[in-house]
Amino acid sequence: MDFLALSILAEVAGGSSLSKAARTLRITPMAATRQLSALETEVGARLVHRTTRSLALTPEGQSFLPHARALLEERASAYASVRPVTEGGFGLLRLTSSVAFGRKVIAPMIPDFMRANPALKVDLMMTDSLVDLVTEGLDLAIRISKLNDSSLVARRLADNPRVLLASPDYMEQHGVPERLSDLARHECLAVSGTTHWSFKTAELLTTARIEGRFSANSIEGLLQACMGGLGVANLSLWFVRDEIADGRVKVIELQDAHPEPLDVWAVYPTSRMVPSKVRLFIDALAARLKR
Repeated sequence: MDFLALSILAEVAGGSSLSKAARTLRITPMAATRQLSALETEVGARLVHRTTRSLALTPEGQSFLPHARALLEERASAYASVRPVTEGGFGLLRLTSSVAFGRKVIAPMIPDFMRANPALKVDLMMTDSLVDLVTEGLDLAIRISKLNDSSLVARRLADNPRVLLASPDYMEQHGVPERLSDLARHECLAVSGTTHWSFKTAELLTTARIEGRFSANSIEGLLQACMGGLGVANLSLWFVRDEIADGRVKVIELQDAHPEPLDVWAVYPTSRMVPSKVRLFIDALAARLKR
């Protein structure tokens, strides 16, 4: 099976025209067409639906695509295994994270990471939806949650302590909760649909029912509401370090409990060999999170 043909299919699946795919791979459009046709003949199925205006994968093409990408990844890993470590990563790294973590942590580190790996391209997908890595052709996901998918490989990168916060104005007007039970008397700012927060006490993991007049589907919205004096928020420390440092919000430390932490994980598809581009990024992110 020709790796050039597999590369053309992957480019087309990513939204490229045949002409653009050909330019990317440094071949002529006619050669790209011949390669794609030869691949379809070899597998015995039409992989791409062609019209005068667009290209789209057929259902058979969608089924074949993850296998094509896996073969390309295996080839890249084989090449990487014999390259000097000093050459860094190469190819295209496609990763995803939540919007807030992407903006606050990943995007600021990308310039240095790409300067250290000049042969590497990066495509960062920031979304608060849970995406399927294999279906979307992603190399890596950074997740802050409890993990359930055993078909993926996960590496724990860092602790993710969470803190209760309120603005100085809110504390002055409504007081400061001292015990877990006190939260029932306060306005709690939570992600839409959340009815309970999880806490750790000296003995066990427990939950506290929360209520409040404001909720949001993003932690940026919750932080803005918290700074505006609307109530108590429960947010990751990495997200609010600057706001704590300049006094816009203050940490609330309960006497009998603290928010349950959710670790930061790197998640990637099962593979016999982790591509160097994935390993290098995971190591760079882990080092940044330890600062």
